[in-house]
Amino acid sequence: MVVDRPKLLIITGPELPGSDLAKVLSDRFDVTVSDAQGQGHAVREPSDAVLASTDRLPMLVAELANDRAITLLNAIGEGVCLSTGDGRFLWMNDFFAGLDAGTQSSVATVCREASAWFGEEARRRERQRRPGSRPEPEEATPAAKFELTSPDESRFFEVFISPVPTRGGAATSAPEQVAVAVRDVTAARRFRRKMDAIDRAGSELVSLEAEELKKMNAMERVRFIEQKIVQFTRDLLNFDHFAIFLVEAHRNKLELVISSGLPKEIQDLDLFIGREGSGISGMVAATGRSYLCTDAGNDERYIPGLPGCRSSLTVPLRLHDKVIGVLDVESRTPGAFTKDDQQFAEIFARHIAIALHMLDLLVSERCSTNEAVSGRVQGELDEPLDDILHEADVMLQSMADADPEGAAHLQRIRADVEAIRSRMKDVAGGPQTLLGVERAMQDTRRDPAFEGRRVLIADDAAKIRRVIGDVLRHRGCEVTVCEDGAEAIVAIEHEREAFDLIISDIKMPDRNGYEVFAAAQKKNVETPVILMTGFGYDPHHSIVRASQEGLQSVLFKPFEIEQLLEQVRAVFTEKQRA
Repeated sequence: MVVDRPKLLIITGPELPGSDLAKVLSDRFDVTVSDAQGQGHAVREPSDAVLASTDRLPMLVAELANDRAITLLNAIGEGVCLSTGDGRFLWMNDFFAGLDAGTQSSVATVCREASAWFGEEARRRERQRRPGSRPEPEEATPAAKFELTSPDESRFFEVFISPVPTRGGAATSAPEQVAVAVRDVTAARRFRRKMDAIDRAGSELVSLEAEELKKMNAMERVRFIEQKIVQFTRDLLNFDHFAIFLVEAHRNKLELVISSGLPKEIQDLDLFIGREGSGISGMVAATGRSYLCTDAGNDERYIPGLPGCRSSLTVPLRLHDKVIGVLDVESRTPGAFTKDDQQFAEIFARHIAIALHMLDLLVSERCSTNEAVSGRVQGELDEPLDDILHEADVMLQSMADADPEGAAHLQRIRADVEAIRSRMKDVAGGPQTLLGVERAMQDTRRDPAFEGRRVLIADDAAKIRRVIGDVLRHRGCEVTVCEDGAEAIVAIEHEREAFDLIISDIKMPDRNGYEVFAAAQKKNVETPVILMTGFGYDPHHSIVRASQEGLQSVLFKPFEIEQLLEQVRAVFTEKQRA
């Protein structure tokens, strides 16, 4: 068995025969012998003990201490140098020696500036000091700090300079030498800049000017915000493959609202919210804690999304203390995301959550305002309309027989008043009603463009689906009516031939408008779809998702039934041309 022996360094001299001692001690020690000329190098090698004459010990201790100091200064991870007051470097550690010439020249310049400032500061303090008083401890060691950038602007540094006290030096003169420490703050500076950029982007994301809002309808506002989210996520965070899901509480699911760079099949994933068995996104939505997946192939929580994905980063979308969704980012590179990426994503995700919530607030406010205004107008018109009816009835009684033509005009006035009341009631009813239904129902003429066309209607509001169904049947369509999205999807999937047109509400209790649209596209990508929503309300952002994939059009309730007929006619006319 080999036993490591202690290492012994012997420094030879007139009174210390190293070779003879080595022979005697070699059976107990691993001996190295050096003369006085080589002792400087020898002491730098690790040894357990040193044997030297007493006259050489002070020099050995000094060399050993100097070597340890240099080792320490090279290990601290910062540049250190000793410079003259006019910027000539007397000594530097390895870090400082590795800096480019341009940066070293900049350090020399600030050494001269600092030295001059130290002299001025010393003279100022001397003038302010009372005669006979001693300098305060903090006055004895002034320091100056500078910020420098490398010539190519790829690195950033903080430079700290302090004067080196000299014995007998004038207290009011610039120092002959200064000690310099150079710290590389590139990573911290870039981190700060990235944070500032994210903060600016987040502010832009949620700041829509009043004039901009006036020019946009609900769909345009949603599209504007979502385009901004995609742009900032790509350009600022450098995420090319990502998806944003929102929590759908009543179904305990995550609903895809935005995706970029991910396959279309991701929309078919059923992602439920739960700590176990729900994948990474479901777990993050349930716990509110981010998850960094460094090796997707060996992580049992990972549910495949991006083909060839090797790593992912998933962070929650938080609104105050509530998780409203998740941001999922994927990469084909193993370990592609860092803790810094996670922190950046978490901060930006808060801005995304606020922006999406703001859209819902804008739509809800518009919905409430429209209904309130319509209700007030109806209330204000009730009294004058009653007066008109009363006056018309009085006049009818007096002229019914005497003036049949005048009586007919009065009857028409009465009918118009009742029509006004009916239409005001429809408008005040908000998204649960349609406008111009009476006129449309009275017109029962068949339309050649509609004849034999198979149309599916899906709306959980019985009145809406009944009215649309009746109007289209009168014009020659074969209509299938569904009470909700789930029934509509089943009907689409089980039909042998694709429908000529699908008309679906967006907000339904089980499956939303986008899911109906996606089912229609899966059956036949050429199937046209018209979506309907109340005052532009789109809780799942179905409009933007579907419009990116070929949605025909969108109608905002309460809409004129004639507007729907025009859209339907345009669809059928286009199909005839094709």
